[in-house]
Amino acid sequence: MKEAVIGIDIGGTFTKMGIVDRQGNMYAEGSIASDKTPSIDDFIMELHAAVEKMKASLKEELNILGIGIGAPNSNYYKGTIEDAANLKWKGVIPFTDKITRVFNLPSVLTNDANAAALGEMIFGGAKGMKDFIVITLGTGLGSGIVVNGDVVYGHDGFAGELGHTIVKPGGRECGCGLKGCLETYVSAPGIKRTVFELFAELNVKSELRQYTFDQLNATMISQAAREGDPIALRAFEITGEILGAKLADAIAITSPEAIFFFGGLAKAGELLFKHVRANLEPNLLFIFRNKVKLLPSGLTDKNTAVMGASALIWKEMDKKR
Repeated sequence: MKEAVIGIDIGGTFTKMGIVDRQGNMYAEGSIASDKTPSIDDFIMELHAAVEKMKASLKEELNILGIGIGAPNSNYYKGTIEDAANLKWKGVIPFTDKITRVFNLPSVLTNDANAAALGEMIFGGAKGMKDFIVITLGTGLGSGIVVNGDVVYGHDGFAGELGHTIVKPGGRECGCGLKGCLETYVSAPGIKRTVFELFAELNVKSELRQYTFDQLNATMISQAAREGDPIALRAFEITGEILGAKLADAIAITSPEAIFFFGGLAKAGELLFKHVRANLEPNLLFIFRNKVKLLPSGLTDKNTAVMGASALIWKEMDKKR
């Protein structure tokens, strides 16, 4: 019987899941809302029901070996989610204990961006690379840092929180409690906040002015920018300026071969990344200039985050073997 694992990616809005084999073949996919269930136990039961439905859809019988999970503010060492800014459930949640008990399968948990980095290394564009960074641009900004072939976890399991480094002291309030975090400027909600600031700053016509904050989303801003909307174009310019400068800091610390991007905001492509590149190189020490590749995820035809979560459990089981 063919072996497979379950990969689960928990985001601020949606939780996605899939059944994946060692070669990266996805046999089934599913998703549920992350922000509709107030109780973590109810969420896990809903997740279990979705996975069972996914398993029932399989055309062949698979030997499911374990579950890999990517989620914000995850402690790889303890298997806990701890006060995640973009999730409804607060406090320290013994997540793998709960998952293993309900699913009766071994489970392992890490930051969603760390999981994406593993997926990129095992199944995607970072094959053969030992030093790279993955940036996730969605409800928040996550980062997975790989040095010498290993994800950097730090002594407590929380290393790599680039999204919660400060770009503007005393700036925008973040869900984490700090002010001026990178993700308050560079994320799907972040670019919306920039657009609304520009409404007040610039006296120009914009199709985006007809929408409320709750109605507007990053996809709409991207589309408006492609159509030449001045507010949308300026919003991407500002976002790219901030991200480019901050990535220069990350490069100085880890000297990666490449930086990979994925997530909803990354789908804007050159609308964003031409400004990232333009502001990255001037902020780099000369020894790092023109060395680091900025690349889209190599898993663009697949669910990158789910693939990353599955890569996490595959790697964990290989360690035990």
